[in-house]
Amino acid sequence: MALTRRSLLHGAAALGAGASAGFPHIWIKNSGLAIAANGEIKVGVLFSLTGTTAIIEESLNKATILAIEEINAAGGIKGMKIVPVVEDPASDPATFSEKARKLVVGDKCVSVFGSYTSASRKAVLPVFERQNNLYWYPTLYEGRECSKNVIYTGAVPNQQQDEFIPWLVKKFGKKFYLIGSNYIYPKEENNYCKKLLEKYGGEVVNEEYVPLGHSEFSSVINKFRSTQPNVIFSTVVGDSVVALHRQYRAAGLDPEKMPMASLTTSENEIAAMGGDAAAGHFTSAPYFMVHKSPENEKFVAAYKKRWGADKVTHFVSEPSYFQVYLFKQAVEKLGGKDISPNTIREAVKGAEMTAPQGKVRIERENLHTWLWPKIARAKPDGQFEVLVDSAQWQKPVPYAAYPGQNCTEKGLTQS
Repeated sequence: MALTRRSLLHGAAALGAGASAGFPHIWIKNSGLAIAANGEIKVGVLFSLTGTTAIIEESLNKATILAIEEINAAGGIKGMKIVPVVEDPASDPATFSEKARKLVVGDKCVSVFGSYTSASRKAVLPVFERQNNLYWYPTLYEGRECSKNVIYTGAVPNQQQDEFIPWLVKKFGKKFYLIGSNYIYPKEENNYCKKLLEKYGGEVVNEEYVPLGHSEFSSVINKFRSTQPNVIFSTVVGDSVVALHRQYRAAGLDPEKMPMASLTTSENEIAAMGGDAAAGHFTSAPYFMVHKSPENEKFVAAYKKRWGADKVTHFVSEPSYFQVYLFKQAVEKLGGKDISPNTIREAVKGAEMTAPQGKVRIERENLHTWLWPKIARAKPDGQFEVLVDSAQWQKPVPYAAYPGQNCTEKGLTQS
């Protein structure tokens, strides 16, 4: 099913139709600005529907809308309907900032769900901190951030790399080529990767970054050939993932001898590149579509029914989905009264639920999420085979690469 901004806006309007009067106003304490009323709770949905990262962000939009529709169909939150205000920031950090301000100041949304790249999250962060609003960020990211205005439901480096790097070293060898898109996330992930390689006796044969949207990898492929790494560690994102994989395969390189090991290649990118281009390569993430659980079977079936039988779920769409339910849980805990970004944040601390990947929990100290690390190999059919499934969930440590620094309820501390 095709997704357009117009159709989503129409759907959002439909969700709010028929809401009854008589519910308490929802407001930010001491601001005098009404957030929602008449049985409606306004939230922003800020994912790119156009531009270089739309290949992944469009699916985050879909997962968010699906959760909102399910909650509303089941009676809403204490009888109140969630009304999504959808904006397209077009894969541009400056536009993200502009749209975030519109959602918070103009539309008076009580929370906003959004962003894929760290560049876009960094762009909107000043808006949420100045306005004391709440941003729900579902993407794996580099850590090294401690904000009381963001709920982080994606993986941080220790949750993706602590098991992945020693596993790769043991299975394939110690020589790593680091290739990433040129912004903060790949550089910080590679910083942590290098610390782990040092610990396990590995080495970096080259480290290289390409612009967002980059599509010409012939020179990079030639460097793969000349340096002969055991592992190509990829933090390339968006459309560039598709180009890199296709050109790797066209060059005749062999994943059995020189696999790409990624933190960012999901079922969604594989659907765009084709299963043959992805087959044999590896990804570490807390969630894969093939995960076996009743919650995941329900999620996948609902997603396909709503958006099309050919659609896939992945490790960023899954937290995009479950974080809306955590929002619901927090608002329910407030009993339908004094619903504001501040009270929602306090209510979600320590919140638990059984997500498609397993039981997740918001860590009170740092507003990040306990998750379930997994390692999987891509197959020609576009799905993954899970090879390593963590026996227990893993605590988020957003400053794992920076010993002595800790994100606490009081903010960043240095020991």
